[in-house]
Order: sequence, then structure tokens, then C-alpha cells
Amino acid sequence: MSVQISASDVNKLRQQTGAGMMDCKKALVEANGDFEAAVDYLRKKGAKVAASRQDRDSNEGVIIAKSAADGKSGIVVEVNCETDFVAINADFVAFAQKIADVALTEKPASLEALKALTLDGKVIADALIEQTGIIGEKIDVSKYEVATADKVIAYIHGNYRLGVLVGLSADAEGANEAGKDVAMQIAAMNPIAIDKDGIDQSTIDREIAIAKEQIIAEGKPAEMAEKIAQGKLNKFYKDTTLLNQEFVKDSSKNIAQFLDSVSKGLTVTVFKRVQLGA
Repeated sequence: MSVQISASDVNKLRQQTGAGMMDCKKALVEANGDFEAAVDYLRKKGAKVAASRQDRDSNEGVIIAKSAADGKSGIVVEVNCETDFVAINADFVAFAQKIADVALTEKPASLEALKALTLDGKVIADALIEQTGIIGEKIDVSKYEVATADKVIAYIHGNYRLGVLVGLSADAEGANEAGKDVAMQIAAMNPIAIDKDGIDQSTIDREIAIAKEQIIAEGKPAEMAEKIAQGKLNKFYKDTTLLNQEFVKDSSKNIAQFLDSVSKGLTVTVFKRVQLGA
């Protein structure tokens, strides 16, 4: 004799798991009305779907950037799916926001540590598998960054396509607005370091070597190459290091000068830039 499955039971299971109505009804039928067994059924279904999607690319998704209430820290996470149709879904964005909230509260040491934390009573790694089963696409967290400073500003560019954290040296007057301007600069100009001290020697050596080859190829004497290459290197610093970049909102200043004009000595101590799929 089959067990009668009530609409309220189906709705209760749906509220708890987020699974579709027909999936919930089928789970309760398979479990003969046993609620816990129905939850297990849905979890196993999610695991099977997840296993079948492991080789799929999940290059769509959202970037969530958040700063703590005290302004002393911030996080960026990238939560992925397979299609932009899912990426713009409000439930998927809300799920990513929840993961970001856990990351902001706990500040785990690594991406693996983040996935081991708990979200709504479930380990995040299991919640990702569950969402894969519900949505039918591979769902994962691929990037996680954290920043701490005297003042951290978080910025999300576009429709959750890019996230930036900027850490400033002081919580000075005007720091919030200035930090947002600098975050927008980072989003647009993609610097590789705060200043030239942050660029590794191998990158510098490569830039000098390329410059010398270009100079000699142009027919200039080899003895001039070193001097001209140094000039090209300075241009490289100006283009690629944040504090030396021309401020996009006021080309008469670089970022270092702009921050100093906001508050004497104000500077950037850390930044993080995470772009979807990059």
C-alpha cells in the first residue's frame, strides 16, 4: 500500500533542501514518506549529478566582494556555474552571498578551508554538491581572497563579474570614497603590484631583455640599449603599478598623489582583484 504524500510534506522538503517540487515529491514517494530518507535520496541524487558534471567547465558565475562591518578586513569569492542563465538567477546569487558571509565571518586560511566550513548546517563542500543536484549544473567555489588593513573597501564591478578589495593605510576622512575610486581604477587598469617594489625580479629582467631587443632591432647602437631600456622600464612601472598609474578620474595626478591629496600620507597597503573566469 502506497503512502499518501501531502502537499505540505512536499513543501516542507522543498523549503529545507531547495530542490524542485517534483523532485521532492519523488523523493518522498521513494522514501515511503520518511522525511530523513527523502533528504538522503535528494543528497545522493545531487552527488550523482555532481559526479556526472565533474568534467564540465563551470566558467560562468558571480564574484562577491565584501568588507567587514568594522572596515578592517574584506573577502572576495568566485562561485561558479556553467551558464549565464544560472549566474543571473536570484537564488544562485543569494547562495553565493551566503558563502561570502561565511568567509567574511570566519576568514579561513585557504579555499579548501572555506569549503570545510558550515553553511546552514551543512559543510560548504556538501552544499555545493547539493546545489549541483538541484540546479543540474556543476557548482563550485574556485577563488577566495582575503585582505586586512586599517581600512578595507570592497567593490563589485558590472553584474558580479569582477570584485576588488582595497586596503588603505588609515581610516582617514574621505577614505571610503577614495577607496572606491581606487577600486574602480584597479578594476579598469588591472595593475600587477602596488608599486615597483612589489614586482618580482624575473618580471623586471624579462621587461629589460625585451626592451633591449626592441631597441637593437630598431637599429640603435647596443651601448645605448641599457639606458633606453631603463626608460622603458620606468614606463612599464607607470603603466602596471597602482600607485604610479595615472588616475583615470584626474590625469594630472597619479594614484599616490591622489591619495596624498585626500589625506597626507594615505596609501594602499594591499589590493585583491578577482575577475570571473580569469
